[in-house]
Amino acid sequence: MTQPARDLEPAHSARDLYGVELRRQRQAAGLSLDRLSDIVNYSKTHLHGVETGERLPLPPLSEKLDVAFGTGALFQGLWGVVKREHTPRRFDHCLELEAKAVRIQAFGASLVPGLLQTEAYMRALFTAGEVGMSPRGIDALVAARLGRQEVLRRDCPPGFWWILGEAALRQVVGGPAVMRGQLAALLPLVNARHSTIQVSPFEADTCALMSGTLILLTLPDNSTTMYQEGAGYGEIIDDREAVTRHMREYDLKKACALSPRESAALIEAMLENCEPCESPGI
Repeated sequence: MTQPARDLEPAHSARDLYGVELRRQRQAAGLSLDRLSDIVNYSKTHLHGVETGERLPLPPLSEKLDVAFGTGALFQGLWGVVKREHTPRRFDHCLELEAKAVRIQAFGASLVPGLLQTEAYMRALFTAGEVGMSPRGIDALVAARLGRQEVLRRDCPPGFWWILGEAALRQVVGGPAVMRGQLAALLPLVNARHSTIQVSPFEADTCALMSGTLILLTLPDNSTTMYQEGAGYGEIIDDREAVTRHMREYDLKKACALSPRESAALIEAMLENCEPCESPGI
């Protein structure tokens, strides 16, 4: 039996506004949570949590709700506001540019970049990094990061190029099962129509990019802005000289990295090595 809905404050919270609108549209359509669950293929528990402001809508629920209610892009627009509300302020501008970019290039030295993370991997990261945060808070961070990945599923997505440090693939996050899922999720993107992944092996030369994460965002006007992040900091840089220097460093890193074919072979080998061993018969 579901609990009574708490009082929502749509004027102060995008999450609450989303919940109020979902309840209004559902009731106007004469649908129960059970029936709506069948239509959009999301659990009744999740839908109830969204309506009461206890959960963030997981992508692509918003698109399915717009189709179910015939509301155009209403819920997709609300989701964009919710997502920004639960993203660190320093990253807001990067998200805005990421949504407009025609080409996205990124380097992750020791962690898999956010656009490539599985839900289990990012949840493990947030749980370890946000000590003391409530499960609801972790859910919000996970939902916001999953929302970023909608850019991967566009009809005409930007071109993606990722370079991953070998450490990012060998660092166990969340345990062997989580890493198996993460490595498996990378393989289809290594050499796809709109994406390329290269692995920078341990034996590659050191470079200025090794200290953290770099994202290069090329916009329709062919200008490029970069976002650089390390432990405890993150900043947008659009100074042309600095961006040009980092683009050159990125190109050098790309040239020294394994080819996509070699990268896929390495990931497959790592995947085999972390497969669970079968228990011997008794």
